[in-house]
Amino acid sequence: MPPVVIDNPIVNSPFGEPTRHYRFDESDNITADIVDGRRTSDHFVPIALPKKKGKQVLFDNEYVSEKRRESAHVNRIRANIKTWRNLGWPDTTPVTLALLRHWSDPQRDRRLFFCQIEAVETAIFVTEVAKQAKYGHTWIEEHLTQAGRDAGTDLFRMAFKMATGSGKTVVMSMLIAWQVLNKRRNPNDKRFTDAFLVVTPGITIRDRLRVLLPSDTANYYRGLDVVPRELMPDLGAAKI
Repeated sequence: MPPVVIDNPIVNSPFGEPTRHYRFDESDNITADIVDGRRTSDHFVPIALPKKKGKQVLFDNEYVSEKRRESAHVNRIRANIKTWRNLGWPDTTPVTLALLRHWSDPQRDRRLFFCQIEAVETAIFVTEVAKQAKYGHTWIEEHLTQAGRDAGTDLFRMAFKMATGSGKTVVMSMLIAWQVLNKRRNPNDKRFTDAFLVVTPGITIRDRLRVLLPSDTANYYRGLDVVPRELMPDLGAAKI
């Protein structure tokens, strides 16, 4: 089947949760049909070419097709966070709640993208909320811990997969602000830190990320209104 040409792929506002998406067909090919609802989180697994006797494989990407599989843990976390969001982000620290309200304010001069806020909501939910007895979502941390072990490390890690142009550096500034401002209010709370290591693939990107330094004149915390003006002095404690 020839590939479908979609003239206008944008069917949702970047400022709200997606409500429509292009449908996949039974063969996991994208169609031009728009259906209601947010697309589930899926990933594609390559199906390798059958090996021929005596043939030397030259490339790792020699495969026939791809099989779409649901990222069930991502969809489950999304659903839990949506419920929590609709309740007004309860059971967080006062600093965290103030930041979430600031980021989500529809009257902001520069509104943040839904995907940016949801990414930080996820980190907040896992760190501050999920393991509380009233929620009981210990499975999230257990899943992430086991995934790390399967990858050969005991280092607890979370990854946010975001598209090009979705504003990953803004998300980094939001995460730093959330952590630092909470650490300033609760120095003994081990869930938070004021020290960060930012790893980049080269000096060009490193220099672009100077916007993450609170001391930089073009920092995102002030320039993009990531942090309320009255809380800006507390960011000076960050070691980046």
